[in-house]
Amino acid sequence: MSEKGIRDARSLGAPKMFVLGLQHMFAMFGATVLVPIITGLNVSVTLLFAGLGTLLFHLLTRGKVPAFLGSSFAFMGGYAMVRDYVNGAGVENWIPYAGIGVACAGLLYVLLAVLFKAFGAKRVMRFFPPIVTGPIIICIGITLSNSAINNCAANWWIALVAIAVVIVCNIWGKGMLKIVPILMGVLVSYVVAALCGQVDFTEFHQAAWIGLPVRSSETVFSLFNGGDASLIISSLAFMVPIALATMVEHIGDICAISSTVGENFVADPGLHRTLLGDGLATSMAALFGAPANTTYGENTGVLALTRVYDPRVIRIAAALAVVFSFSPKFAALIHCMPTATIGGVSLILYGMISAIGVRNVVENQVDFTRSRNVIIAALIISLALGIHFSGALGCDTVNSTNGALSFAVGGISIKLSGLAVAAIVGIVLNALLPGNDYEFGKSELGDTSVNFKV
Repeated sequence: MSEKGIRDARSLGAPKMFVLGLQHMFAMFGATVLVPIITGLNVSVTLLFAGLGTLLFHLLTRGKVPAFLGSSFAFMGGYAMVRDYVNGAGVENWIPYAGIGVACAGLLYVLLAVLFKAFGAKRVMRFFPPIVTGPIIICIGITLSNSAINNCAANWWIALVAIAVVIVCNIWGKGMLKIVPILMGVLVSYVVAALCGQVDFTEFHQAAWIGLPVRSSETVFSLFNGGDASLIISSLAFMVPIALATMVEHIGDICAISSTVGENFVADPGLHRTLLGDGLATSMAALFGAPANTTYGENTGVLALTRVYDPRVIRIAAALAVVFSFSPKFAALIHCMPTATIGGVSLILYGMISAIGVRNVVENQVDFTRSRNVIIAALIISLALGIHFSGALGCDTVNSTNGALSFAVGGISIKLSGLAVAAIVGIVLNALLPGNDYEFGKSELGDTSVNFKV
């Protein structure tokens, strides 16, 4: 093995390459399937487009970057807001509306990729400094916390088992245990719940072994037959601003992978190619009812653990994810997971999302003695949380309805979430107020400080 690690895993032989690919699938699995479990999306289609999205990413990045694309946690708040809004309008099938919002969010990646290619990363990233993205990320986690508590309340003992296992694996775990704490928390809590008779396996027994993962009614294409324009536009307003945080997360992940592997992927194949791959993979997944994709820190951890950096190993993991997506029996086993297990892991996850926002601000050394920074952060947090939890703007915590700014344009009703308003105000203020001194690439620690995974 070279000092930097193995870049061509063929020297290990096909059996070892397969085992390494299986290990990468294991690393991404717990977090990837947790997103559809929490949001109500389809587990099978999630696995399918995690695999296909990863393969598309590798194609567009010339097969150079050993990255796996799994489900993004950052969009979970958006899914909850779209679900509540669409259901509140009397439409039961909310997934296509959320999908079109995420698909357009993915196109923001494409736009950013074009800007990076045309103007360079430093000039573009001045519009998305940590003083804007950090507070937005903090608010994403806080707005989700209520649902985590509600899920934990189904059985606090089962939830506490999940929480304890995640903490133990995160703090004292070694090797793979430290890389997959969410998966271990889910598995142990699930088993404990099953042994205590808290799991109903009826759906698992009734499910077929083999079946198609995609459901036509959950694709964006189903909106062509009578979709509501007001719901579509409002869904865009809920979902698209979240991409401001996830694009920064993507850039941080690529920097982290570059550091792990010892090659500058920011320069070759370039952030414009990695953003293009991530964005198009996200849009493709969303069109078919799968959650947004994002580069996975868990798999970067496996790269560091094994020191095998051959992207072909990641592509093996992607192919395995596609294979598993065609088993409804497998998906049903996941759907049987107790609500309290979901609550336990999401309680940590949501809190860590907010903590990551704090980390983003701290590690980029944002100066809060400057009035401009205090004003920008204050308005982002006040608007995001104030609108979200405002009873005057429609918030009803008992029925899990979120507040939003409502207005009409040309007879079409539009709702803007607190995050959307906060993101717009933050970006505009940062551009207008003097003293924007953020420089992307100056601090490696700051550039890699956004990662929504545990």
